[in-house]
Amino acid sequence: MKTMRLEKAEDGFAILTLDAEGSMNVVNDAFIADMEAATKQIAADESIKGVILTSAKKTFMAGADLKQLVNGFSTLTPQEAYAFSKRATDMHRAIEQSGKPWVAAINGLALGGGFELALACHRRILVDDAEAQMGLPEVNVGLLPGSGGTVRLGIIAGMKIALDLLLSGRSVGPQEALKLKIVDEVVPADKLIDAAKAWLATGPDPVKPWDVKGWTPPQKKGLTIPEVSAAYMMYTGGLAKVGYNQPAPAAILNSVFHGLQLPFDKALAVEGKYFAKLLTDPVARNIIRTTFISKQAAEKGARRPEGFPKFEAKKIGVLGAGMMGAGIAFVSANAGIDVVLIDRDTATAQKGKDYSAKVLGKLVEKGKLTQDKADAVLARITPTDDFALLDGCDMVVEAVFEDTAIKAETTKKAEAILPAQAIFASNTSTLPISQLAQASRSPDQFIGLHFFSPVDRMGLVEVIMGKQTSKETLAKGLDFIAQLRKTPIVVNDSRGFYTSRVFQMLIHEGAAMLAEGVPPAVIENAAKAVGMPVGPLALLDELTLDLPLKIVDQAITEEGDKYTPPAGTAVMRRMKDEIGRSSRKAGGAFYDYPEGGKKHLWKRLADHFPVRQDWDVEELKKRYLYAQAMETARCLEENVLETPQDADLGAIYGWGFPAWTGGTISYIDTIGIKTFVEESDRLAQLYGPRFLPSAWLRDKAAKGEDFYSPASETTIKEPMPA
Repeated sequence: MKTMRLEKAEDGFAILTLDAEGSMNVVNDAFIADMEAATKQIAADESIKGVILTSAKKTFMAGADLKQLVNGFSTLTPQEAYAFSKRATDMHRAIEQSGKPWVAAINGLALGGGFELALACHRRILVDDAEAQMGLPEVNVGLLPGSGGTVRLGIIAGMKIALDLLLSGRSVGPQEALKLKIVDEVVPADKLIDAAKAWLATGPDPVKPWDVKGWTPPQKKGLTIPEVSAAYMMYTGGLAKVGYNQPAPAAILNSVFHGLQLPFDKALAVEGKYFAKLLTDPVARNIIRTTFISKQAAEKGARRPEGFPKFEAKKIGVLGAGMMGAGIAFVSANAGIDVVLIDRDTATAQKGKDYSAKVLGKLVEKGKLTQDKADAVLARITPTDDFALLDGCDMVVEAVFEDTAIKAETTKKAEAILPAQAIFASNTSTLPISQLAQASRSPDQFIGLHFFSPVDRMGLVEVIMGKQTSKETLAKGLDFIAQLRKTPIVVNDSRGFYTSRVFQMLIHEGAAMLAEGVPPAVIENAAKAVGMPVGPLALLDELTLDLPLKIVDQAITEEGDKYTPPAGTAVMRRMKDEIGRSSRKAGGAFYDYPEGGKKHLWKRLADHFPVRQDWDVEELKKRYLYAQAMETARCLEENVLETPQDADLGAIYGWGFPAWTGGTISYIDTIGIKTFVEESDRLAQLYGPRFLPSAWLRDKAAKGEDFYSPASETTIKEPMPA
């Protein structure tokens, strides 16, 4: 067997040790074949009185090989997907019905298919280690556990606990797992096998409760029980909060519902059919491809140029101790890097360091970090106004005010001290990197690293290549991001780069709708209905109207008549200049913020933007998605973006484009490029040229080319576990 080994002992207790090639055990065809063979051998061997199932790796089992799943999406029929699920389900049933008691000695993380395997055993003993997390996170990739997970968890833990774990996708540590009764024991690592043998020595019954003649499902009477009926009604109503447009939560709810009412094997069949439906749905493909396969590939260096030694930053400078600079200083110090945090005076720089103290303090308070480790992180940050302390830095990240002249002055002051080989990075979100690099002594060592706020919680970093940025500098920039454990995308220099440029399409579309007479609440709810985390008017209040208008005015100054202002510009100018409402910070714009109360849409908006009643919410939802997708396509056409993977990662993790789409480019591919172009032409006629497809896009549609052609798919050598 390639993925496990079976060892028999004189006491009659066999040990089946999972040990696949690579760093983790995963559920794939090879594993299932080996487990089928091992179970058959165990059942037939009368000398084996019981089985201890464990792992030779630090983890028990990490779940399904997602790359295998996503690659099968385009070719599997629902019947084939069901057969795939049923094979794994039958494998687990063979364990349960082998006539031998099985005990899972879970020595580490057990997620997805790994936890389903443990649930199929007759007893579960978990190592007492905080890293030994257990859970069924399939909802996060648009799926449900497809080999008995929803059925067994519902019966073992009860409806409420099962639905909490399944719908949230969260994992739990040893003590919570014991409290929830999803494991039977928690023991130290050196006692794990002994505890398993001790249980087997008691001669446990190898028949599961649901295989005992006369067993009755826990909720056999179903919805005739008032409290059961009320509970399911509440869960059904709450599905919208779990995720708009995602079929997995509803399928999970249905699968648990049937699992608690039907005979066991019939319930497994229902679960398998829901799994097959989800697996062949583009939503699961989109989520898996972008949020797991492309994300992990990016973090492992998919865009890193080859031929350059690995770079490790040991000391960096952060110029500017405001919100962004303070966040960059924190994540750098937290990654073990010494940080010189510079601002106009030491007191201001200290305020930036205080942000790290605040974040660390909360972690200590919650028991997630010890005080000595928090103190060690803080000790790495040196707040100062003295540029001389930049001596010896491997890299500088500039995060000062968004003004070309101020950034140029800061660049020159820093480079007067920095070593010749040091990298200079700007955190600008809109100013062209090639233009900023003109102030540098070494434009080839100048790069953009656009972090997102709040830096400690946002995982994406947009890496911007200037016209003269070298490949070696790109490699070093990506290595630095890897040190911070963040996700990079690589884009080429242009106005607004990628994320800021496309994000503006969302807020401008919302403002344009207001001018057309769409009720403000409908504008906000339509955006949320497609899966955006916040409505565009609320976003504008937080951003301030000054920011998008400044970007527009700068473009007008530089490009003149060649530049077409975005659709919502007139509304923003009117709100700011005529009505006098510009932001939440200034007291409110589209929203009011009563002291001690909840924010609400400004009641006088209708006085300035009269509403009409002939709006179509489906049309509004489509406009949001198409406007952003079209602008992303333009970024690919103009070589601002080089890969669809970067486009989709930036969309989901940069500004919260709905995950069910897989990102802006996956959304086009899901619709079909021909349909997308035809519908965009219709939208352009009704709402303006921002929707108009280019000749390049029309040509792709005519040829039937998808953006994710086989050649564009990311190559991953190792399995990608759930």
